[in-house]
Amino acid sequence: MIRTINVSEITNIIKEMCIKANHFLSQDMDEIMKAAVDEEESIIGKQILNQLQENLKIAGEEMIPICQDTGMAVIFIEVGQEVHFEGGNINDAINEGVRRGYKEGYLRKSVVKDPIERENTNDNTPAVIYYNIVDGDKVKITVAPKGFGSENMSRVFMLKPSDGIEGVKSAVLTAVKDAGPNACPPMVVGVGIGGTFEKCALLAKQALTREANKHSDIEYVKDLEKELLVKINQLGIGPGGLGGKVTALAVNINTYPTHIAGLPVAINICCHVNRHIIEEI
Repeated sequence: MIRTINVSEITNIIKEMCIKANHFLSQDMDEIMKAAVDEEESIIGKQILNQLQENLKIAGEEMIPICQDTGMAVIFIEVGQEVHFEGGNINDAINEGVRRGYKEGYLRKSVVKDPIERENTNDNTPAVIYYNIVDGDKVKITVAPKGFGSENMSRVFMLKPSDGIEGVKSAVLTAVKDAGPNACPPMVVGVGIGGTFEKCALLAKQALTREANKHSDIEYVKDLEKELLVKINQLGIGPGGLGGKVTALAVNINTYPTHIAGLPVAINICCHVNRHIIEEI
């Protein structure tokens, strides 16, 4: 049976999600950030983590964004194939939600119309939108505002199949080392392995929206996540890049089938806030 949803409902939900994601940590990130204070052994590292906690507390109490870079809105939307939208174009509805969220929430507008001419759109649109058609009559929306301090540190490596899992490890560690303090550590590291040039990057981006305290269901991927987190935290970059044990809070890896001749690997790094919020209607 077809379920009809007016796109105005999508607009209102997106608006509220943009505001909430920019003012409050998701529960998984809140838990892992608090645990990091106890894990950090460096005195200055602990000080930085405690300052970040204070910043998050003030942001929540005074409705101030948790980061001055309120990001470019990345939207993942899973649409049940039994859903019918009415009342307008779904793309327009999503962008209207972003527009209202950033204007009514007094969030910084960081999007420019053209990558070379650089004129600001003044409402943080357009969003970057990814659709996925799934079974059922539900709509699942993920809003992930992405700041560019960490986004600029992301990498794609087109490895050879012979590079294998050791090549993957080397690529991830290279990306994190090169990022250093520029990604506002402690960071969350999203990794995509497989697919094609663009697919592995999307996998890495989606990996950042998975709960930071949950591992992959694939056994070798789970082991790889744990191993890379240990190795990254042995680099000594630490909170704020000033040294310490907690360089990364989590490593999330997604995989996808790929061509016999390739081994694409993408690393999408996110700062300590790793903003993401999920709603289902």
